[in-house]
Amino acid sequence: MASKVVNYVKSCYDEMQKVSWPTMDELLNSTIVVFVASLIIALIVFIMDIAFGVHPTMFWKGLLGYLYQLMS
Repeated sequence: MASKVVNYVKSCYDEMQKVSWPTMDELLNSTIVVFVASLIIALIVFIMDIAFGVHPTMFWKGLLGYLYQLMS
């Protein structure tokens, strides 16, 4: 059993040596892209929530809130 674990760890180490790790500049650029994309998606969801959301305590109920109010 112990030899299987040692073999597994060795093979994992060997595979990790084959990995092409990103440089710091590539990592930073990827991080910025993900951060900006996340902000854009969050802003879109926020705008959709305000526009279409139904929230009873807010002054602005959204388009659906006014439709519900008209139907009741």
